[in-house]
Amino acid sequence: MGIIAWIVLGAIVGFITNMIMGGSEGIIATIILGIIGAVVGGYLAGTVLGVADVTGINIESIVVAVIGGVVVVAAYRLLMGQRSSAQA
Repeated sequence: MGIIAWIVLGAIVGFITNMIMGGSEGIIATIILGIIGAVVGGYLAGTVLGVADVTGINIESIVVAVIGGVVVVAAYRLLMGQRSSAQA
């Protein structure tokens, strides 16, 4: 996939993930978390489960990437929550 496809997929996935998880991240953070989610989702689905891979902007890739995005956002919020409570 090209860089533009990753950005578009990241924006779509980030938006859907924010709708699912309810987020207050900005546009850039949403896109970055979406791209990371696509990579994580593709890795988990392709390597661990052997089901699918993120191959482009299609329904299967979006579903896989959204699952990865939810995992990434949950981990991100868990780490940020622990970090801010440790500083308090």
